[in-house]
Amino acid sequence: MRLVGRIALALFIAIVAVIGIALVRTLMYRPPGEVSTAEVRVVPPVPFDVAAAAQHLSQAVQIQTVSHQDLADDQPAEWTRLHDFLTATYPAAHAAMTREIVGKNTLVYTWKGTDPSLAPIVLMAHQDVVPVTPGSETLWKHPPFSGAIAEGAVWGRGSVDDKGSLITLFEGVEALAKAGFKPKRTVMIVSGEDEETRGTGAQAAAALLKSRGIKAQFVLDEGLAEITDNPVTGGKLSLIGTAEKGYATLKVTAKAQGGHSSAPPADGGGVVALSHAVTAINDHGFPMDFRGPGAAMLQSVAPKAAFPVRMAVANTWLFKPMLIKQMGATASGAAMLHTTIAPTMLRGSPKENVLPQDAAAWINYRIAPGDTSATVMARAKAAVGALPVSLAWINPPSEPSPVSSTASDGWKMVSAVAGRVTGAPVAPSLVTAGTDSRYLQGVASDVYRFQPMAFGLKDIEMIHGTNEHLTLENLRQCVDFYARLIATAAG
Repeated sequence: MRLVGRIALALFIAIVAVIGIALVRTLMYRPPGEVSTAEVRVVPPVPFDVAAAAQHLSQAVQIQTVSHQDLADDQPAEWTRLHDFLTATYPAAHAAMTREIVGKNTLVYTWKGTDPSLAPIVLMAHQDVVPVTPGSETLWKHPPFSGAIAEGAVWGRGSVDDKGSLITLFEGVEALAKAGFKPKRTVMIVSGEDEETRGTGAQAAAALLKSRGIKAQFVLDEGLAEITDNPVTGGKLSLIGTAEKGYATLKVTAKAQGGHSSAPPADGGGVVALSHAVTAINDHGFPMDFRGPGAAMLQSVAPKAAFPVRMAVANTWLFKPMLIKQMGATASGAAMLHTTIAPTMLRGSPKENVLPQDAAAWINYRIAPGDTSATVMARAKAAVGALPVSLAWINPPSEPSPVSSTASDGWKMVSAVAGRVTGAPVAPSLVTAGTDSRYLQGVASDVYRFQPMAFGLKDIEMIHGTNEHLTLENLRQCVDFYARLIATAAG
């Protein structure tokens, strides 16, 4: 009994020690790499006309710069219409800046600063929009290309993604130019023509800037936003993407004998082999891990979260599995913590009574920072093993971006202005989709992804979906953000 008592006492002391360590670490917790933005002098708001800005966004939405997978379906004249519209609508901005067209229709603007020793800033917003799903037009409250101003918002495809950013960025520049603002630091605007499909415009712009040896202080593009019902804190939170996932699509092909379906082979043929391969790849996924930009968001907001969340984040040595389980409980949360695998397309026989001579599947990957296309391919090959299939990328993969700094002057400026304009805490995070900004990584070490728009989690479903609209309050906030960011960073 004496031995049992000693063991019980030792266990009790160990438990008390663990609790004590966890409590001390919780009370002393500070987010890793936390920096103060107190030294950033955010300029006051610049006056502008919200009603006029709404009319301008309405007009831009009516210009159908739709990017299709098949280039033959695009309407090139619509891009010309948009360029002419921008020139006519923003005369002060166009008088202050020089304009170049690269690629087919990508715009590169330069507002030259008075101090050439200062690295420029690059602001991005793309011109194209995704198509409206055929047959869904009647589900819209207002026709998708009407640009209707109703119910306190501008409605239509692209009102958020990304003409909402493009027009409000120009509204900010126009307001500054009219007010006589002269930047010390050069300001550049890059507006890609085909972000929603190929990204060739942004690549052409990046090549131009690199050829001129331009090294920007930071690049800012779309990506994340202000979330009004953030589940961690229960309130508002402005999320700025410091990295984005890579993109790759794997084609899995199963060759087979083919023939008549009345005499199938014993092994089931190519479709069966393909199904086994796709299932094996899908079931051999990447484990979730609490690291990188996905974890940085929770680490940053933990001091403002409920005590149990703060304790868990401050003591990942003890609670890491629980954090992963909680974040991974939703598809969007899980996507922040690992490389995702999504089988999306299948091809078999052209007729129901014919065995295919080859069957194919396409699997889309979003590659998390820390992984690469090479590790993805190796994992897929290990998963299929000896199955009679071949694996190949349909296009060269886009690797995940480097992680931008949350201690640089660029971060301080962007986060300080975002916090001031939105009135919300600011945190870094990971963009799980792709943006044009990935092509400008060689132009600036720090690339950030943020739209100064406030959304509830449910609101985000309208982007690329039905009833896309930008509220007038979001429009006001966007113009305010872009004008003040330029004046703060370049003034």
